[in-house]
Amino acid sequence: MAEYSDLSVLIVDPNPGMRGNLHNMLSQASITKVEYAVSSGTAIRQLAKKPFDIILCEYDLGNGSGEANGQDGQQLLEDLRHHKLISAWTIFIMLTSEGEYGKVIGAAELTPTDYVLKPFTVDALLQRIHRAVDRRALFLPIYQIIEMGNVRKAIAECKAAEDKNPRYAIDFARLRAELLFSIADLVEAEQAYLWILMTRPIAWAHLGLARCRYGLHKYAEAQETLQLLLEQNPRYMAAYDLLARTHEALGQQESAKKVLEDAVQISPHMVRRLRHLGEVAFETGDVGVAEKAFKQVVAKAKYSEFRDPEDHVKLVKTLVKKGDANQASGVIRDMERSLRSSPNLDVCRAIAAGLVQEMAGNLSAAASELTNAVNAVAGSRGLSTGLKIGLVHSCLSVKLDQQASDLMLNLMNDTESGVSMDDAVEVFEKAGRHDLAQGMGEQIKIQVDELLAHASDQRAHGDLRAAVDTLNAGLRKAPGNMSLLPAAASAILKQLDDLGWEAPLGEQCHFLLERMRRLDPAHPSLEVLTAQYHHTQRKYGISAVA
Repeated sequence: MAEYSDLSVLIVDPNPGMRGNLHNMLSQASITKVEYAVSSGTAIRQLAKKPFDIILCEYDLGNGSGEANGQDGQQLLEDLRHHKLISAWTIFIMLTSEGEYGKVIGAAELTPTDYVLKPFTVDALLQRIHRAVDRRALFLPIYQIIEMGNVRKAIAECKAAEDKNPRYAIDFARLRAELLFSIADLVEAEQAYLWILMTRPIAWAHLGLARCRYGLHKYAEAQETLQLLLEQNPRYMAAYDLLARTHEALGQQESAKKVLEDAVQISPHMVRRLRHLGEVAFETGDVGVAEKAFKQVVAKAKYSEFRDPEDHVKLVKTLVKKGDANQASGVIRDMERSLRSSPNLDVCRAIAAGLVQEMAGNLSAAASELTNAVNAVAGSRGLSTGLKIGLVHSCLSVKLDQQASDLMLNLMNDTESGVSMDDAVEVFEKAGRHDLAQGMGEQIKIQVDELLAHASDQRAHGDLRAAVDTLNAGLRKAPGNMSLLPAAASAILKQLDDLGWEAPLGEQCHFLLERMRRLDPAHPSLEVLTAQYHHTQRKYGISAVA
């Protein structure tokens, strides 16, 4: 097996004897580029430095190097995928006993490339590696197209590969559906998952279908799909997470909390799920459950490579709501002591301290801490939108109106925040600050007018693509703005008419016209733009589906 001599392997196993045995087995296949990790933490640190072709991971990681965080091989795999520390073509093989295999198989959406049941022979392991390498060779060209950013071409290649490779047809169909979902083509993704389910009733396809329906705001249908899935697969954990979000979307917060509590009973170590439970419990006023969940998050993340001081802030916020200033202060001290190297420590410490000061009635000290927090936001990295909106509310409660408005404006102008102009106005309206909402509305109008003028200038100078980009940037901030919508549709149609039909742009234009029709069916531009859209389709021989 000389062809495998270039493969690099990371063995993740706390047992030194097992690591040695695996190394010897790999040597028999001429695989000599082998490194070790004794725990999930050391594996994450090594994978952050360089990639490996193959990861051989023990399911029961125990507490290698004293890491008693309860993380197993499946949770390591989910962390690696979630934080994009391994590529789509990395081969991840889970080593597990027969008893453990019975618990993990079918319980996770993100499955490894393969499982190897212990005890196993050299031939059994090398057969699995051989099969995984052959499979990767089939998928690698598509993964490389995805890496280059040409997702539409990758989707087409998946479709062609389904017919050419019947053995892996379902796998290519899954990748096609996931890619459609990734570019928000939810209707097509939904159809792809339905096709898979007609072929075979697979749990991940039911989950994918539910995700599409959730994204299309068909919450009741998504809920029904997930409930049926959990009846058949009561340990399919990702379904609980999405079902909880579906309940939230329907305003059923208590039901969402119950679903997450059930999930935590089955799988108690997943930090992201515990965090979600804490957030929902806090929102429903169940301080006891919120406190317990956030304490577990802080404790379980203690040895994690992804520790986040925002978790301490959430725990402080819960303890403040409970009225426990002493515990809240202790959490702040722990944050200062254990997260010194975090770029977000200053912001989080100041927010938490401001909450405690406000609880004690020291409004001047609270305002001082919150001003420090606002000033530290600029030097932070990766702060969540939720934390920043919470800081806006804290500023409003101690009369820091200007800081609150500036923060909200920055959030609105940050394309990564997911905060639209309408969201920004709503925050102030819900806080009972109509004056600030009105001021924000005026700022928004100025920005929209500037965007429209800039796009018009670009279009006048023949730079049609730049005009479309400018208006799309505006729509990300104000997706329902009835000045931007027709301007963007018109700019796209001009580009399509002059420069040729592009399927993604054509789809976007159709989507914008549908949004206009939904928001204002009597809009004076709608009929003209729709007729122009159909004319451009006919010009390029595109079948009219709009």
